[in-house]
Amino acid sequence: MMKSTLWVVLMLLFTSAFAQDKRSKGDSYFFQYAYNQAIVEYEKQKAEGTLTPQQELNLADAYFKTNAYDKASKLYLEAYKRDTLMGNHHFNKMLQSFSKVGNTERVDAFLATKSGQLEQELLENADFNRELLESNTAGELQFEIFNMGSNSPQSDFAPAFFKERLLFSSGRPQEKKKQYAPMGESYLDIYVGRIGPNGEVLNANPFSGIPQSDYHKATPYYSEALNAILYVLSNTENGELAFDDNGKNALSIAMQVVDGQFRLLLRDLSTSFYYPFYEAETGKLYFAANFEDGYGGTDLYYVYTNNGQIMSAPVNLGPRINSPGNEIAPFVFESSLYFSSDVFYGMGGMDIYKSNFEEEGNFSIPVNLGPGVNSKDDDFGFIMRNEGDGLLGYFSSNRPGGRGKDDIYGFKVDEKPGLKTIALRGKVVKPYDNDEGVAKAAVRVLDKNGAVLKEVYSDEDGNYRLEIPWREEVTLQATKDRHSIFTEKLQFLEGLDQKEGFKVDIGLSLYDDLVEEKEGQKVVKLDKFYFDRGLAKITPEIAKELDKVVEFVQQFPAVQLRIETYTDSRGGSSANFRLTQQRSDAIKKYLLDKGVPASNILYSVGYGEQKILNNCHNGAFCLEMLHKQNQRSLIVVLNDNVMFE
Repeated sequence: MMKSTLWVVLMLLFTSAFAQDKRSKGDSYFFQYAYNQAIVEYEKQKAEGTLTPQQELNLADAYFKTNAYDKASKLYLEAYKRDTLMGNHHFNKMLQSFSKVGNTERVDAFLATKSGQLEQELLENADFNRELLESNTAGELQFEIFNMGSNSPQSDFAPAFFKERLLFSSGRPQEKKKQYAPMGESYLDIYVGRIGPNGEVLNANPFSGIPQSDYHKATPYYSEALNAILYVLSNTENGELAFDDNGKNALSIAMQVVDGQFRLLLRDLSTSFYYPFYEAETGKLYFAANFEDGYGGTDLYYVYTNNGQIMSAPVNLGPRINSPGNEIAPFVFESSLYFSSDVFYGMGGMDIYKSNFEEEGNFSIPVNLGPGVNSKDDDFGFIMRNEGDGLLGYFSSNRPGGRGKDDIYGFKVDEKPGLKTIALRGKVVKPYDNDEGVAKAAVRVLDKNGAVLKEVYSDEDGNYRLEIPWREEVTLQATKDRHSIFTEKLQFLEGLDQKEGFKVDIGLSLYDDLVEEKEGQKVVKLDKFYFDRGLAKITPEIAKELDKVVEFVQQFPAVQLRIETYTDSRGGSSANFRLTQQRSDAIKKYLLDKGVPASNILYSVGYGEQKILNNCHNGAFCLEMLHKQNQRSLIVVLNDNVMFE
């Protein structure tokens, strides 16, 4: 595999401090990126028994860089068993090497073993993307991908729109530019070319709109809102490279206002910053950096700014985006974050992912953009904009068939690229109780055959979120012990916009909220209602209460009911018996007409004046309110004691 300039620069993050120690012959080759020669020398040391644990990791990295993934995986595994030096970054490379040799069972075993120590978001991201890539549900976007004619035999990468021109980074030689030994190229510089009608970049030349430097200038971004170019550059003092106490030269982020002021925005002698991106809507400056408290190698961060002035400490984008690997090249387009990552569950080395912005600063599961844009090699630095009836974009790759180490590729497409997914979110609530949230409810998505595609649990406030590969039709189901069951069939059309996911709130009723104890038995909880005197007609007021019974049966379809109606002692007992039977039958008919199955109503009984609740028996003088206490209808749940066994 051709060595990407991206990796040469990133590797400096993890080796520069070690490079100051006493070197062996293998070390010298390793730090010159002569990996094949390093392997020979390290293997000699290993046979002699003089290979240190750090050098054994270097040997594993060298095998990894030369595509000898089987040997790399064995060495990473040995280091993992010792568990002395291996951090998250090398853990990711170990899983990558297992994946490259098709040993996904070993990957699954490691993830299961370390599941308690790994971020839950990482495990969800891995499961989802592997399922997505295996399901091949992307649909066939008609990509027109082309290698730029302006690419050189050296490294060309990190494209950025600059009005009707394109900025990019390159290691192509210049007479006045110094050589950067690790890459065997010139120090990186920023170039600019005009975007032609077909997307080709024409007349690429060094960009003169930023201060001259003999050292790195790279990964530009033009902000129209700031009318400024942001880019990274080598730390220097008085025109010469500046080093920290460990001998490391890092990269800073600078801003050059067009025809205006130059300003360093982020600079630290021990920390390198990469790929600035400014989001005008929020004032956030996104970037990649290798802070010690990150999740892996380089992570994505942002800072708040005011007209280019840094106004906050860096904020990590969190474990939904950042992984044990390297994340770089943030780019925001139409409420989605595009970035690149070499996390172990991708298609190759560095892959391009897309994640949607959600409420409260959250992100959806990052989705691999899939074949075409991504390959088995390094793909990174993705940008895109609307152009005519479609989209025009660019990205970098060191895939086979290119002109140089890294090439810039253009693409045209009718719609945004990426494997299609369905994101569902919402809240599980009690619909009758001011939408109080229901915590720890199981929310599932089922396919057409009833197989579970995904299951999650609502949080303490009842919120849930899940994402699955695209399906035209799914069933959303939610359950919780002693609650009703929610089931809804959902159908999706191609091309639906779901920037923040489809919002579906779920109503779950708690059985114990809907029943109560009355007269020694469990009955459906209803407000008391009265029939007109001497009549069995269902009035609107009665219908309102009986509709609650209809809903109760819909929510708990296993219930077995008995309808009981009583009257007071006034009138003849035979007449009262007939009247209450008519009233119970009228209630039953109403419920049946409203769709309650006959199998749910086992009995409808009129009891006349058999159960007087007070002392208002025949001949007793009572106030009307006391007589009304005896006029009642109850919907008794006969199988209450076995409903949830």
